Amino acid sequence: MNRAFVFPGQGSQAVGMGVDLAAAFITARDVFQEVDEALGQNLSKLMREGPETDLVLTENAQPALMAVSVAVARVLEKDGGKPLPSLCSHVAGHSLGEYSALAAAGALKLADTARLLKLRGQSMQKAVPVGVGAMAALLGIELDQAQAACTEAAQGEIVAVANDNGGGQIVVSGHKAAVERAVEAAKARGCKRGMLLPVSAPFHCPLMQPAADAMQAALEGVAMAPPRVPLVSNALASALSDPEAIKLQLVNGVTGMVRWRESVLYMKSRDVEALVECGTGKILSGLVKRIDREMTGLALNTPADIEAFLKTV
Repeated sequence: MNRAFVFPGQGSQAVGMGVDLAAAFITARDVFQEVDEALGQNLSKLMREGPETDLVLTENAQPALMAVSVAVARVLEKDGGKPLPSLCSHVAGHSLGEYSALAAAGALKLADTARLLKLRGQSMQKAVPVGVGAMAALLGIELDQAQAACTEAAQGEIVAVANDNGGGQIVVSGHKAAVERAVEAAKARGCKRGMLLPVSAPFHCPLMQPAADAMQAALEGVAMAPPRVPLVSNALASALSDPEAIKLQLVNGVTGMVRWRESVLYMKSRDVEALVECGTGKILSGLVKRIDREMTGLALNTPADIEAFLKTV
């Protein structure tokens, strides 16, 4: 079976994340220690014990999610004895998950990835004052209708599609009042439900340009190798292996739409039959069937998940 490894984005974090992996595998403990040292922060303790109010902060959630994702991938390789290219033909990640994918595929060093995500989280939070921006989920609507709703709702402000997650699930982002107008405009176009999301900033829209500028500067100073398997870019919904091209799309992705539905369909067009979600939660593996009924999704969250998966490969 041809597989792609996929890595979750923000929203999958939870207190206790990575605890069972650390208990079962020294490889996972080593990953968490290296991330702690890179950040000069006891992030692994925050992941284990909380408080949740600190863990959900963007600057903490992003490196924490990456740490668990990379821990799963490294356990598969080191403890399972399976090199990544023997397990998957592509890697992809939802938003910050792209960085997890690049670290797992050997394009970025783990310490660099942790520091980049810390900066990414801080920069995204600083880009827009709290309360100015918002994000909303639109359910039961497709991309073109959501984009039309944003165009109608803008009225001189910014509102744009942030995520096309597939299965009729769209997220919009921008100025708070414009996002609220977009929810109503979407309902008039057949949206079954629209709801504001509990986020601290309006990600993946033009309001994030200051964060994109910060990431461009940071990425210029970081060494990146070609990934061992191609990365399917959020911004392009196609595969990349050239480090400079990847860096450019990481920057573009800060303000641009996460083209997840198209990315999954691209992987299918490259004969990928199953998406294996590495890390915390089951959001991406759960979306697979809603995007394409012929594809399957599997989440590797626990030691038992990993052991069961290794028996099949």
